[in-house]
Amino acid sequence: MVRMHPKALLDTCADLLSQVLRLDHPSDAVVARYFREHRQLGPRERATLSDTVYAVLRRKLLFDHLAPSGTGSRERRLALLGFAGPGDFLRSALNDTERRWLDQCQAIDPAQLLDRHRDNLPDWLAQALRTQVGDELPALANALNQPAPLDLRVNTLAARRDEVLRELAQAGLAAQACAYSPWGIRLEGKPALNRLDAFTRGAIEIQDEGSQLLACLVDARRGEMVADFCAGAGGKTLALGASMRNTGRLYAFDTSAHRLDALRPRLARSGLSNVHPAAIAHERDERVKRLAGKLDRGLVDAPCSGLGTLRRHPDLKWRQSPDTVRALAVQQAAILAAAARLLKPGGRLVYATCSLLTEENEAVAQVFGSTHPDFQPLPAADLLAAVRIDAAPALCAGGDDGRLYLRLWPHRHGTDGFFAAVWQRA
Repeated sequence: MVRMHPKALLDTCADLLSQVLRLDHPSDAVVARYFREHRQLGPRERATLSDTVYAVLRRKLLFDHLAPSGTGSRERRLALLGFAGPGDFLRSALNDTERRWLDQCQAIDPAQLLDRHRDNLPDWLAQALRTQVGDELPALANALNQPAPLDLRVNTLAARRDEVLRELAQAGLAAQACAYSPWGIRLEGKPALNRLDAFTRGAIEIQDEGSQLLACLVDARRGEMVADFCAGAGGKTLALGASMRNTGRLYAFDTSAHRLDALRPRLARSGLSNVHPAAIAHERDERVKRLAGKLDRGLVDAPCSGLGTLRRHPDLKWRQSPDTVRALAVQQAAILAAAARLLKPGGRLVYATCSLLTEENEAVAQVFGSTHPDFQPLPAADLLAAVRIDAAPALCAGGDDGRLYLRLWPHRHGTDGFFAAVWQRA
């Protein structure tokens, strides 16, 4: 049970929503700042607040449609519709009018709603996705409006997956092997992982199963020279380092030193010593240019709209636009072209995004292929099958036989949305 008085917690939800719904900063950053400024909030209150915020962001079109018929401030009405705490707890904070209004809203049959209110996607995005998935759009929209599961990647330098599964079971946690990733584990609920010995000793890291499959496509080997061009907080970097068995040299490049700072504690926990983080100014930085023609493998997990991660970051569908997507596609092409110069003959280049949009995915890959004839496409399905992923064809699309690109969809595969294209330099 939540400890804060119901009315006070509801008012706090409305206050936090008023800040998040400005949409001028990522919602997770706004929530984190709010919690730093209100340190009196306990863990249960924080969970209720954050879950309420994300519920409102996921179903904002529907809630905006229903809210005008209620009373009180807009933010309070939205907080009532998305409240993530116990129902009885919430109702104790309401007057009779508010209770009747909430009952009426909750009794609405979703089948009677307009598509836009049921799917909760901006019109431009719904149209773009319908072009790709057709009649599957309602299923995709529903999947995007659900919270993402918690996936782990087993650090194969420190443990085997079966060992970690037994350890999690002994700790009373429900977990199972992921369907596709050979290192993946899916947990039920949101346990405090930082209290687990498996986490503190570096045997597990949080990483979506789809993201893990990118490391399978790179398939970095012992003793190679590899670069992760947009490393961020380093989830894929750590997976690549483990694949290399802590040998060779692995560069973790990013234009944000702040994001790379988040990699350092994870790196220390992992036991990897072959990773070399480097903050760069841009893709033409001298530290990048020095590697021209030297890399065995390169991963470009490019900056993108992130629209494949709406389960985790629902604010992105309201913060992105066709204009931002077009600008990102230009940046993606530039980074990919710069990375290509670093591959040696026979080297493998992987381009990836966590976007669902063709403009950031197939279109970028096709332009690169047409302007770089010395890079031959490799079917992603064949590469995944080579690392013993039996379901590889079902994870791929594109090309004459549907095997060219990795194409992950939340409603089909239960992962974040991911795209990847692979080439080998002649």
